[in-house]
Formats: sequence, C-alpha cells, structure tokens
Amino acid sequence: MQYLGKILPIDGYQVELNASLPADYLAALIHLYQPLVGINAIHFYQLLLQEEPLSKKTHLQAHHHLMNYLNQSLDQIYEARIKLEAIGLLQTYKKNTEEKTVYTYVLIPPFNPASFLGDIMLAELLYRQIGKTKFETLHAHYKATPALDRGDNITVSFNDVFQSFTPERDIKITPVPEQQASGIPIQSIDFSLLSHALTKSMIPVDKVLTESNQRIINQLAVMYDLDLEEIEKALMWSLTDENEVDIEQLKAACQDFFVQKENVLPQAEISVQQENTKQASSNGKPQTKTEELIHHFETITPKELLEDMSQGNNASAQDIDIITEIATKQNVSNAVLNVAIHYVMLQSNHQLSKRYLETIVSHWSRLGYTTAKQAMDHVVNQQQKKLNKKTTARTKQTESKEVIPDWFKNRKTESKQTKEENKDKQQHLPEKDLQELESLLKRHTSKK
Repeated sequence: MQYLGKILPIDGYQVELNASLPADYLAALIHLYQPLVGINAIHFYQLLLQEEPLSKKTHLQAHHHLMNYLNQSLDQIYEARIKLEAIGLLQTYKKNTEEKTVYTYVLIPPFNPASFLGDIMLAELLYRQIGKTKFETLHAHYKATPALDRGDNITVSFNDVFQSFTPERDIKITPVPEQQASGIPIQSIDFSLLSHALTKSMIPVDKVLTESNQRIINQLAVMYDLDLEEIEKALMWSLTDENEVDIEQLKAACQDFFVQKENVLPQAEISVQQENTKQASSNGKPQTKTEELIHHFETITPKELLEDMSQGNNASAQDIDIITEIATKQNVSNAVLNVAIHYVMLQSNHQLSKRYLETIVSHWSRLGYTTAKQAMDHVVNQQQKKLNKKTTARTKQTESKEVIPDWFKNRKTESKQTKEENKDKQQHLPEKDLQELESLLKRHTSKK
C-alpha cells in the first residue's frame, strides 16, 4: 500500500508521553503487541520513547531524522504509525504553520501483560494471530496474580487526621488534561439508547453499564459486527439474577448472533450458497431423501444443525467456539461445514471432535469444495472405496483356498448382482445415515 505524500521529509515532529510506563512494558510490546502490529511498528514506538526526553531539550526535528534512524522510507514509517494508532499506542496531532507542518506524537503506555490478556478484544486478536498453543503458554506465564486475603480495611480517613480549614480563594487551579487509557480506540455505540432500553425494562443502568462493561460491549459489537438491537438482546440474555453482566454469557450470545448472520463466510461464499438455494427453490422440492438432506445443509446454519442433532437442545458454547474457529480458519461455506459436522457426529457417537472435524474441513477446503453436494459425494465415494476394499479382501481370501465353492459356477450371475448393488450404494447414503436424516428432518419440520 502506498502512502506517498502523507508525510514529507521536511515535516517536523515532537514527542510526548502521556503517562508512566508499566514496569513490564517491554515484555508486553514484544510478546503481545508485536504479533498484532509487526516489528516495524514496535521499533518505531521504541524509537519515539527514546526521542521523548530529547524532544524537550532539542529544537524541532524533521522526519528525515526518523528515516535515517530506522533505515526506512516514509511510506513504511507512516504505515507503522497508523498501526500504532489503531492498536491504541499512539495519538497523532497535526499543526500547520507558515514555516512548516509539525506533527506531535503522543505515546500511550501499553497495557501490562495481565491487563492485555484481560482485554477481551486484544486477547481475541492475539489468539487468532498466534494460535491456541502459544496463546495458552503466554496466558499461563502472564496471568494475573490472585488477590491476597488482606483482612478488614482499617485505613483512616482524611478527617481522622487533619482539621478542617477555610480554603484560599486566590489559588489558581490548572486542570490536567484527561489521559487516555491504553486499548484499541473503537467507535462507540449509542449508549443513551441502550440506557433507555434498560430503564424501560426496570434494570439498574449504573450497575449494568459500568465503564468496564461499556468498553467490553463496544469491543464485542465491533468484533462480531452487531447492531444496537442485537447488542441489547445479547446483554439482556447475559444478565444474572442480581442484574450483573456475565461476560462469558455475553460473549457467547454475541457469537450466536455472529453465526446466525453467517458472517463467518466471505462474501463470495455467501453468494455461492445463496445461488444454490435459489436453484433448489426454482427446481421445485427435492425428489429424494439425499436431495432433501443436501437442501437442508444448504439452507441452515451450523448452530441450527447442532441443535437439530441434539434433539432441539441449545448448542453448547464450546461447540459454537469450535465451529466458529474452524470456519474462520479454513474459510469454508456453511454448507460444507454442515456436512462435515453431520458426518463427524455420526462417526463419533454424536460427539463433536474438534481435531477430527478440523482434519476433514481442512481437506475439503484444499479440494475446493463449496457446496453440500460436493462434500456428500466425497463421503459416499470414500465409503464405496472402503466397501470395495473389503470385498476385494474377502475375494482374495476365498480364492486362496483350494476348495472351489458351489456358487463358483454361477459367478457371472453373482457378479452382475454385486455390480448392481454397488452401483445402487454409490447413488445413495448408508442406511444408518438415512435413518438419521429422517429423524433430523422430522425435528426440523416440526419447528417450522
């Protein structure tokens, strides 16, 4: 990406630090922030940190100074800058004077590791970037220390020690600018409307919409692309009997909305699935049970399929996490994912094995499958190959014996019958799958 003209080498800059750095800020930058913004952005941030005390003592410097230090072009420096701004480590101010343009870079201290991993959005971004194994290693290393049992708070108040006094009216107070906390700067949702909805439902707003909860709600709305109505429903779902927000339930509810909207699919895959649905509708109702199952897989979400196969019970948050992660990582359509889920649960006694499902979906993704029919044809063909191998093995075992069976004379008739049976099996699903299909379709139909 080109950013030509965004900054000029002669443009001046100065650096400010708006708060003290945490003791372990360097570990947070290297282990937690760097996977998200890249090494160039972190180098730029560290250089600005060292430039900050010099900026107070020296004259205004130009950007070619940064180019020399970093050995980078202005395009690279600008790209690093906007990444730091997006992740919440930098604020940039621009001032045009008669002589030149001056940028002020205000450095925002990073979260310490424990706070970073406690931020729902940053933790989710890091998990997606480095994977489960490395994330759990970092989480175990940097997890917050549990609070000690301190006993009763016996701290005295100001009035217990100092006497009251008459304040001087001539003292001038200069207000200190509010410092921005670390974290990703995101666009806020309209909390006034959300507050009105809570008040209308007789729910204490101050208890629900705390500063911490508002930050988390904002992050979840951005992460899962939810509108105000969906956030309101998710929030209502997550409230406990004491009107406190259960963050895990809130996240799970947002994930449910995310899956229902099928935002796990890229737009191209959504178009393919919608086109398949239109074709099925234009051609009339499915003629066979296999076609009916294909149509079923093409028109429901993975969450609905899990509920159908669980006798209508709600899909667990763990299963939703599994299918969301796999769909996002492997970039497959809902239809293909549905076939894989159905097959895995039939083969695993109705248990959703993540490793098994991921292996199948990964293979089908490499084969370029985008429709339920492609995936189902693959399953049927694989089962037919297994059947043919067993038949061949039994035939070889029989031929190795010296005694010739009585039916050997009628082998032509038998062979013809076997071919017809195999052909029929190639065109239909196994009997147990059809039985499972019948019960599944009955449950689905009864819901409508």
